[in-house]
Amino acid sequence: MSSKSSPSASASASASGSASIASEWGGWRAALGCAPRSLAYYRISLGVMLFVELALRFQYLHAFYSDEGTFPTRLLRPQIDSLYSTICVLHCRSGALSYQRALLSIQCAAALCLAAGYRTRCAAIVSWALYLSLTLRNTWLAFILDRYFHYLLFYAMFLPWSSSGGGVWSLDRWLERRRRRRGGDSANDDDDDDDGDDDDIVVSPATIALKLQIAWIYLDAGYGKYSDPLGGWTFSAHPLPALDTYARHTVGARCLYALLGPYGLRLLTPTVVWVELGAAPLSLMGSYLGRGKTVWTCVMTAWMLHLGIAGTVRNTILLSLVANVAWCIYLPPPLLASAPGRASPKKGAPRNGAPSSGDDAGLSHRKNLPSLVAISAFVAGSVWFEVFSAQCDQSMKHIWSTLLHNRWNVFVGAEEYVTWEIAPGRLSDGSVVDVWSKNPSGAEWDMPGAGAPSTSTARAGRWRSFPYLADFASARGREEEGYEEGFALWDYLCKEWDGENGVVPATVGSANTGSGSGSGSGNGNGNVNGNEGRRLLRYNFFMLQADVLPEMGFSKTRKRLIRSHECGGDDAADVDVVASAADDATPAAGREGGGEL
Repeated sequence: MSSKSSPSASASASASGSASIASEWGGWRAALGCAPRSLAYYRISLGVMLFVELALRFQYLHAFYSDEGTFPTRLLRPQIDSLYSTICVLHCRSGALSYQRALLSIQCAAALCLAAGYRTRCAAIVSWALYLSLTLRNTWLAFILDRYFHYLLFYAMFLPWSSSGGGVWSLDRWLERRRRRRGGDSANDDDDDDDGDDDDIVVSPATIALKLQIAWIYLDAGYGKYSDPLGGWTFSAHPLPALDTYARHTVGARCLYALLGPYGLRLLTPTVVWVELGAAPLSLMGSYLGRGKTVWTCVMTAWMLHLGIAGTVRNTILLSLVANVAWCIYLPPPLLASAPGRASPKKGAPRNGAPSSGDDAGLSHRKNLPSLVAISAFVAGSVWFEVFSAQCDQSMKHIWSTLLHNRWNVFVGAEEYVTWEIAPGRLSDGSVVDVWSKNPSGAEWDMPGAGAPSTSTARAGRWRSFPYLADFASARGREEEGYEEGFALWDYLCKEWDGENGVVPATVGSANTGSGSGSGSGNGNGNVNGNEGRRLLRYNFFMLQADVLPEMGFSKTRKRLIRSHECGGDDAADVDVVASAADDATPAAGREGGGEL
């Protein structure tokens, strides 16, 4: 009789192995713990997305983080308390552009280490601390994407990376195996290719807290939409359902509208609410019952929801991908651990349903105590901030708003109107340009966009926060509080235009671009290069609005004057003259849109 097993026997063994694993996966450990491969998916995707976000941040360093930009450190330091200064010590220490670039480069390196699984816990700690410091440097730029990274990186610091399977697909594991081979550790030679422990469920305070955090994100977001007093996310929404107002600014949105029509979008709108309310609880329930297909269905539904948002709502691609990263921890373990060609777990090794004795694994392990204390304090702080904190504690001038804010009720109602911006400005040679879009032909009052109407202009990304700083920078007189902040903010557009058009030394213009190469032709010795006719004298900053109408329509454009700015001068003087001069550049068609609000 041949010693080799028949194919039918191998298939039978594989099926029985899969069935065994499927039957063992379930219970509270499955609901509150994570499969090591799921942790690996989470680590790799989080590290990659963090690197992409940080790489994109280089283009904003000069404008928003340097002393030559809109918010120099000399204006920040007097406004913050000692705790804020301590935590933001690195990014608030210096506003030199080279210094900020060096810090951001370190952050990028830490993100790559996290993705590669090299010194994973250390990489997560460095990434979280530096990302928090970067956010505190200019909190006016922070939005929900930063909140996602803040929470995902915080819990990544305490996840069981060093447990029996926590180093799946990591550089740390590869280095450890190479060290064993070089050291002649024959006792572990047979384990080098044994990935049976990669399917053991690991449970720690961090896995529990992270799963519950993801559940809270979607429950909070879904309940906000469900309780909208105007019923924007219901089938009977009037005049338009929320999806019909949000999903209209990309080519993908136009294709969706052509496919479903207004009635189809109205039918689809309530499903968003129920996906957000039900995906996480059903995933936890499916894990507890050992129903892998149920979990996969919930995770895939959430992923498709965010991919749909990325394709139909402009400027949401990175946010949607980061939101999908969070769902990796819900993924069940693979059911093919005993397939032919893979070693079975060695005798005495823990299986999926049994507690693991590895480092950081098991709720009773004493090494979980520090993470339990830190996570409990963090969660308690979030509850305090949302329920008991005073209004002053929630100011952007204090750290608590950034550190503990844990609300996710965004896109709560239907969008009633869309906004975009223009800034017609007068040059020394008398010509009129659009300072905001950098259009030398003048301001375009029509809604911008390629392929579909869009609220996004040339200033996307972090620049989207700029128009909403109007109240923050509204002081006009030099004696008014906030005048310096406002002047630095608005005068930056003057310096940027002059630098990029060769009016001032090229070093200023090149820094503005964030790429290190400016379009100016200055000689770099501090002298103007002679292109004086392109100097920006003054500009008006307008926020334009148009109401959302049925059948992908929009109302006539109306304008709101946010700021009249005299470049390099005293805005308190001759403001009316400045506004009038800049408004001369407004075409008649633009002034027909309802006038100033």
